[in-house]
Amino acid sequence: MTDAAHDLARRLGRQAEAVCRHYLSAGRRQGHYWQVGDVRNSPGRSMFVRLTDSVKGPAGKWTDAATGEHGDLLDVIRESRGLSHFTDVAAEAEMFLRIPRSVHEAQAPLCKTENSSRDPVISARRLFAAAQSIPGTIVETYLGNRGITALHETGSLRFHPRCYYRPDPPEPIQPRPAMIAAVTDLRQRVMGIHRTWLAPDGSDKASIATPRRAMGHLLGHAVRFGSTDDVMAAGEGIETILSLRCVLPNLPMAAALSAAHLVAIAFPPGLRRLYIARDNDTAGDRARDSLIARAAFAGIEAIVLSPALGDFNEDLRVFGVDTVRASIRGQIAPEDVTCFMMLRRESRAR
Repeated sequence: MTDAAHDLARRLGRQAEAVCRHYLSAGRRQGHYWQVGDVRNSPGRSMFVRLTDSVKGPAGKWTDAATGEHGDLLDVIRESRGLSHFTDVAAEAEMFLRIPRSVHEAQAPLCKTENSSRDPVISARRLFAAAQSIPGTIVETYLGNRGITALHETGSLRFHPRCYYRPDPPEPIQPRPAMIAAVTDLRQRVMGIHRTWLAPDGSDKASIATPRRAMGHLLGHAVRFGSTDDVMAAGEGIETILSLRCVLPNLPMAAALSAAHLVAIAFPPGLRRLYIARDNDTAGDRARDSLIARAAFAGIEAIVLSPALGDFNEDLRVFGVDTVRASIRGQIAPEDVTCFMMLRRESRAR
């Protein structure tokens, strides 16, 4: 561990319980430990975070008894926020601690829109407000190339022609076109944003190390399509959810952006049935099981929608909309076929 990382971990350890309440909100305090399902904030009791210094080790150290994983609070921030680069983890940690940005970041050119406020929610709202609606932009091209043509009720998506991308130092910040997605709470307030940087012609994602990044307060919130009444669907990725919207155009849906955030998604008041659009991998299996348990505890019926391949966007691109429609028709409740699935001719007309 570098000196900077060690210092951040030590500072976070001094506020270990506050860190846990913020990033591991699915857990609770048990004596001198914070108990939760795992480092990705799943409900459960197998992971223990030490809240005070002891002969066993410093505050902030954690162990997952089920998997043998262990680490410190920087690892908690990385996994719960879905971050992949230490610079982003450090920025999130510093934001939480309300300390000045590290010297190497202060010396680098900053994206004014993204970093002008230390409050990530304010920064997210400013960036979303600066973007434009997607009709006629390369966001339409990008989604179309992924087989997604049903773009109704997509006000949560916007296009920014020069959204700043920060590579690893010492490379300079780069302005690139991006799809901007608003992450909102149940009251439709923007709490964060998700950025997908795109190739200039919209043919694919940009050829950069991390073409997808999120900022703001994501836990419990989602990118939403349609207004939820008593039935909705939730999944991980934006493209996954938009692919389902191609065959269930009237069903309100929410993209939680990661398996860990899907587990913690907030249930709207009055929700009686939740469709879980799982990704076909280990993380997707864990998220499915945890979300089913949460829904059952809340008295909500949970029905799992499973793709044939890795996710529903992969199914859509490989098999086509008619095959995906037939598969989904057999997985949803019969009464929801009439409510949420259009006839083939109507769907194509859109």
